Amino acid sequence: MKYYLTTPIYYVNAAPHIGHTYTTLAADTIKRFKRMQGYKVDLTTGTDEHGQKVERSAQAAGKSPEEFTTLISNEFRSLWDILGIRYDHFIRTTDPRHYETVRWLFERCKANGYVYKGSYTGQYCVFDELYVNDAKPGDPCPDCGRPTETVTEENYFFKLTAFTDRLLRHYEDNPDFIAPESRRNEVLSFVRGGLQDLSITRTTIKWGIPLEGKHVAYVWFDALISYISAVDGMTNKLGLWPADLHLIGKEILRFHAVFWPAFLMAGDVALPKRIFAHGWLLFENDKMSKSRGNIVRAEPIRQVMGLEALRYFLFREVVFGQDGSFSFDALVGRYNSELANGLGNLSSRTLTMIKQYRDGVIPTSGARSLAFAALFTIDAATRAFEAFEFSRGLEAIWSMLSAVDKFIVDQAPWKLAKSTDPGAVQQLDDALYTSAETLRIAVILLHPILPESTANIWAQLGMTQPLEEFEIAKLAWGQLMAGQKIGMIAPVFPRIEAKSAIDRMRALEEEETARQAKLLGKPLPTKEPEREGTILPPSPKIDIDDFGKVDLRVGQVLSAERVKGADKLLHLKVDIGEPEPRTIVAGIATVYEPEKIVGRKVVIVANLHPRKLRGIESNGMIVAASLEGGKPILAGFLEDVPIGSRLK
Repeated sequence: MKYYLTTPIYYVNAAPHIGHTYTTLAADTIKRFKRMQGYKVDLTTGTDEHGQKVERSAQAAGKSPEEFTTLISNEFRSLWDILGIRYDHFIRTTDPRHYETVRWLFERCKANGYVYKGSYTGQYCVFDELYVNDAKPGDPCPDCGRPTETVTEENYFFKLTAFTDRLLRHYEDNPDFIAPESRRNEVLSFVRGGLQDLSITRTTIKWGIPLEGKHVAYVWFDALISYISAVDGMTNKLGLWPADLHLIGKEILRFHAVFWPAFLMAGDVALPKRIFAHGWLLFENDKMSKSRGNIVRAEPIRQVMGLEALRYFLFREVVFGQDGSFSFDALVGRYNSELANGLGNLSSRTLTMIKQYRDGVIPTSGARSLAFAALFTIDAATRAFEAFEFSRGLEAIWSMLSAVDKFIVDQAPWKLAKSTDPGAVQQLDDALYTSAETLRIAVILLHPILPESTANIWAQLGMTQPLEEFEIAKLAWGQLMAGQKIGMIAPVFPRIEAKSAIDRMRALEEEETARQAKLLGKPLPTKEPEREGTILPPSPKIDIDDFGKVDLRVGQVLSAERVKGADKLLHLKVDIGEPEPRTIVAGIATVYEPEKIVGRKVVIVANLHPRKLRGIESNGMIVAASLEGGKPILAGFLEDVPIGSRLK
């Protein structure tokens, strides 16, 4: 059975950071798990190297686009090799075979009548390589907030409008096509809101794949096709297309779940089977940003704590699919409490007791004290990992480890070894075997997430079969062979002193930041002031009559949905006691999930002139509080307040 999965094709305007690492480690984990399920797994990753932003970054670094993209692409490849990522295909969008594949799909779409020539005048975000409809000159990009640029150029357009019904039907017929459910709902809302034809070529830039005349491929049309070109998908001689899984971050969901399947439908090419969009990895609950100076990279963590500490933390701390927070304190805390005191301690004392009390030989036992708990854990962890619910799977495994810790304390093998009771010998054998067998099962289940340390413990148990070749479906209680000689015992996950480790990681992070800045030809980033301390001075004083002009009303949110093409905006229907609910567009989507604010009472400014945002007329403004640059927090009430009440 084949299983073909991909990471995003990472954009080379910046060197790799922990966000890239998070996605790639997840793909590596899935690959290892699928292999232990009996699949032949292929993993593709790579670098996206075209577009105006890359051209400008190369110029700023004093390099040609070819030199710049090769330099940054090698950074990604080198890091994945250091981190032990088992990728099978590394595709660069500057690869000649990729050029050929892009032209192939373009011609297929054109021949089928879904590409036409036109012209575009409007706003364009260079940072996101995104056309921004309904924007005026100088308006900010709805995704990143940076100023847009006005462009006028001849383009080839893709008839995205022709695929609204086909896409919706595909989503309906294949409910698992987009995951998790919140992302699926987001895409459904976007497509149902109406699609617009999409420019798929540029004529005002040169750094891209030439198609016809002066036309070069739009970077997103170009990059998505790399999933096919990486595995010779034109001929499919490797038999890998369609992909079984595209693993992406939520910020590029629209490109993968709307544009990409439409391109493939237009070219009569098979669609990928599933797209999974995970959430953002925040730093101490704040989005990582170069301007804020809070980017974290994997290599300093690996050097101080080892890669396995990072792998475990990311998949235990964060619910995969949702946003999660990273901090050095939490990393060290989980490492010490769950790896050092948990798995590492269980391995050390179990194996040490077998060596001390049974000369390093696994004893004979028919004990099944923890057999049911182990079988339950095998089922729970396997189901969780199958659904990419890594945190839930790890929680199940650690519950089993807690059970065996309690079992060891209750049985007290150190007392049994000294006992003269006739049954003590067998009871000791049972205790040692039960502990070792539980450890063996935990090691097998944990191998996709902790490949190095589990292989280490596996060898210490005296196992000779390569751990990665063990089929999880065959895992059962009682497979540890009595009479087997254990290997050489060595510590796994030694405890780490928090302060010195965190200080060292921060120092190495500064060194890596400086190295990457030099590599990119950029000045060292300066940190923004901490948001928690950035309090604006009071505004100029006003008269009571001025305040009286502002009509603040209590409203209740009746519905909420994301605004297509704008990550920060929610489209709300708010009841303020009028005959019809108000339509309000609010910039709170990065903080509040739409479904979680329905029914909530809020404060709105009810007498503002209407304003159009992203084509939606907003009649009012929702009131929220924040420090300068901080997250908006909706104003609310501790007591019940009637809808339509005026704030005075």
